[in-house]
Amino acid sequence: MRWLIYLLMLWTGLAHGVGMGYDEARHLLVRTGFAPAESEIQLFARLTRQQAVDRVLSNTATEAHVAPPAWVAEPLPPRREIRSMEDEQRRMLFRELARKGFELRGWWYQEMIATPSPLTERMTLFWHNHFVSSLEKVKGAQLLYRQNVLLRQYALGNFGGLLHAIARDPAMVIYLDSASNRKGQPNENFAREVMELFTLGVGHYTEQDIKEAARAFTGWSLDRGSYEFRFYPFLHDGGVKTVLGRSGNLDGDEVLDVLLAQPATAEFVVTKLWREFVSQQPVPAEVKKLAGVFRTAHYEIKPVLRSLFLSDAFYAKENRASLIKSPVELLVGTVRQFHIEGLDPRLFALAGRQLGQDILAPPNVKGWPGGDDWINSTTLLGRKQIMARLFRAEEMPRKQVVLQMARNDRDERIAQRMENLSGGVVDVERFFAEFSGSESHRRTQAEKLLLAMPTSQPFNDEENASRIEFIRHLTLDPVYQLK
Repeated sequence: MRWLIYLLMLWTGLAHGVGMGYDEARHLLVRTGFAPAESEIQLFARLTRQQAVDRVLSNTATEAHVAPPAWVAEPLPPRREIRSMEDEQRRMLFRELARKGFELRGWWYQEMIATPSPLTERMTLFWHNHFVSSLEKVKGAQLLYRQNVLLRQYALGNFGGLLHAIARDPAMVIYLDSASNRKGQPNENFAREVMELFTLGVGHYTEQDIKEAARAFTGWSLDRGSYEFRFYPFLHDGGVKTVLGRSGNLDGDEVLDVLLAQPATAEFVVTKLWREFVSQQPVPAEVKKLAGVFRTAHYEIKPVLRSLFLSDAFYAKENRASLIKSPVELLVGTVRQFHIEGLDPRLFALAGRQLGQDILAPPNVKGWPGGDDWINSTTLLGRKQIMARLFRAEEMPRKQVVLQMARNDRDERIAQRMENLSGGVVDVERFFAEFSGSESHRRTQAEKLLLAMPTSQPFNDEENASRIEFIRHLTLDPVYQLK
């Protein structure tokens, strides 16, 4: 049935002669996924913008495609048990927790590489950087896994539902110290961040609003044994609070609803979506229009993304090649694009850390700033080195590939402990098989697929170069870093 619907859509586009064309199709698929295949772009090129966007938004998921590590269901040791441990026992436990955290990062990379729904993973990563938690403080990888599952479940669902769920998420409760928020001794961390970073943005609330909201969230905590969310009524402040002009015996959920009722919340989230998918310079009038769509849809995420992806601004020439690929996009996109197989996915966790994006461990509660901040003298060199290593993996001893991508001592020790390492090989022939015609035409099409704009460094010896040398040249071009 799905193929029948698609063929009807395709026929409609062909009949009216209104296909979006190769360039727009490539732009849409690159911005909403991880490095599309040539065949995928050719199919989308025949569709109208509306048909293409609807197809992208319909091909989404709420669950991971790759099975997680077996230990994600294992219970965490109660905190009182950890406190009673001898120093050596505690060190061994923390080493084990670190190992699991590293394995969890590898699992998520594997999911992003293998997923049939790239937009789902892009949005899961987006929300991870919006509702920030970190293994550095939470420690328990099982809790970050559960949060990752939650973010994926709501990735393209309802923002209001996600906001209410994340407020109860055990990793978030630990990260923002909600468990220490109690009547008479309010902890304002969650109340502050839920306003500043999750909903309203700076300038749309007062310090008094934070103090009152913190009282509403008192009693939100965790069960000491299971780490499940638990509300303790005897720790809750049942007095009258006033938050953003609304007064009453407010609880945490009611405060979240007050925040969702503010127009600033929709505008704040849409501004971040604009920076993620369109450009680093949001257009205020367009943001307000999209925020109206968001609120009218009762914070359903797909309608606002649909409007965003159909907007003229999204396809505008000045917004093409205007965004820098995040380390995750660069690594995952390259592996998917060139069918690189056999590399331990934990290797990409090492590489991402080297390039400034250590997933599951953002630098602070504000997350990664993104944009131009992805590039500096260190990370630019690191990006070039990693691309060079990936495209000569077939020429190097397997373990050397891994150790060269692990730059500091800590990462190298982790890399050396990896078991059953295998070196990845770029399947250049499989990549070029997607193109037809002469060798020259195939290389022209490959460049058009890989680069968002013409190369900054023409390849003068293309006729005599092998295919792998040609691809290495393109992936080392600065333009390859753009989307």
